[in-house]
Formats: sequence, structure tokens, C-alpha cells
Amino acid sequence: MKNFWKVVNDVINNADVIILVLDARMVDETRNTEIEWKVRKQGKPLIYAVNKCDLMDKDVVEKSIRHLNPAVFVSAKEHLGTTLLRQRILIEAKRIGKGDKVYVGVLGYPNVGKSSLINSLKGRSVASTSVLSGHTKGIMKVKMDNKIMLLDTPGVIPYKEKEEFKHSVIGTIDFTKEKDPDMVVMQLMKEYPGKIEKYYKVEPKEDPEEVIEEIAKKSNVLKRGGIPDLSRMARMILKDWQKGEIK
Repeated sequence: MKNFWKVVNDVINNADVIILVLDARMVDETRNTEIEWKVRKQGKPLIYAVNKCDLMDKDVVEKSIRHLNPAVFVSAKEHLGTTLLRQRILIEAKRIGKGDKVYVGVLGYPNVGKSSLINSLKGRSVASTSVLSGHTKGIMKVKMDNKIMLLDTPGVIPYKEKEEFKHSVIGTIDFTKEKDPDMVVMQLMKEYPGKIEKYYKVEPKEDPEEVIEEIAKKSNVLKRGGIPDLSRMARMILKDWQKGEIK
């Protein structure tokens, strides 16, 4: 992670404009305040790109970003908001006197969709993507057009941040490495009532563990003897959450 921070610091130093990519489902949780502080300290424009907006009601997200300016709704998956984001980049570049080529650093937590957003802005797949966190290892330059050069970076978390549930939900800890996927999924059910049940088409229950059991039975995720495999099912649910399948 220290090497990743070196890459990010280099991008902050060399870029003209910074885009901080956030997850629309968890706006405040995916704000990297350390990056924000570093960018503000240098006096560089910072644009919040609120990604995965297709997974949330617009009214709900608008309330959560009232304190962020400028912020642009985008969906890399659905190719929404990319024109508005390009316009905002050029507005901010003009404000600081950059009239020719603009270098734009794309930063954020692991797995918030930075590379996917770059592909969406470009209009085709140029930046390698993966549902697993930590996929991007260094700086990747992508020419968006004759005016804008995008700089893709590895995802980083603030120093000393130890919030395991948050990191699991965001995807900083990918579903393959989560030690207690059932505990994470049960907490998700408490934080977002009814969302997982609706996706898997099961009835809500007072005990979230019973819900995972019901989903496992329905999905035929069983141990020997027909016993629901809670850990394997929870990992599959967490995968669907991190991939953005669950709205």
C-alpha cells in the first residue's frame, strides 16, 4: 500500500485536475479525506464523480452530496454522466488557466470503479478492470481526446484506517479474502433492510442468519446432508454486492 501511495502522490503532484471517484451507495464512506487534504493543499481543482448512480435513487444520492462541490453523477456501467463530467473537467481546467492539454488524475478507494469510469469516458475498454480490489498497480495514461489525458491509479485507503466492515462493503477487501463473510452480510442486511432479500426474492426475517439460510437453500448452496452452507452463500452475496448487482 505504501508503494501505491507513492504513485497516488505523484499523480496529485503532476495532474492539473483531480477526480475523486465515490460509490453512490456509500458516498461518505468512500470519501478519501487524505486525498482531499493533499489536493486542497496544492490548490488544485477536485471533482467528485459519484459512480454507480444507477444503483441508487437519485433523490437519496442528491441529499448525500449536498456538501460536495462540484459533484457529477456517473454510471460507468451504464455510460451515464460522462458528457457532464468531461464538461466539468474543461470548466475546472479553464478556471486555472489550462487551455491546451489537461492531465486528470483519477483517484479513490479500491474497487469504486476508477478504471471502469475511464473506459466509459474513453468510449471503449482501454483500462484493465476487475471485481477484485488492488487490480491496478501503477499509473496508466489514457488519452481521452485531444484535450484530456486521464491518469488511472491504484486504489488507496487513508493511513491507519482499520474499518473492516467498511472495507468489505466497499470492496477494499475483496470477497475472496473476507474472513467472516456471513458477519459482513448480516451487517449489510441491518444497514440496508430488505435490499438483499429483494434481490434474491426471499421474505425478510428478524434473524438475518435465517435469511442467508433461505437464500442458500433456494440457490442450492448446500453442504453434505442438505445443510445450507452459510459461509459460501454469504461470500456469493458479498460478491454480488461488490459487483454492483444488488441495488
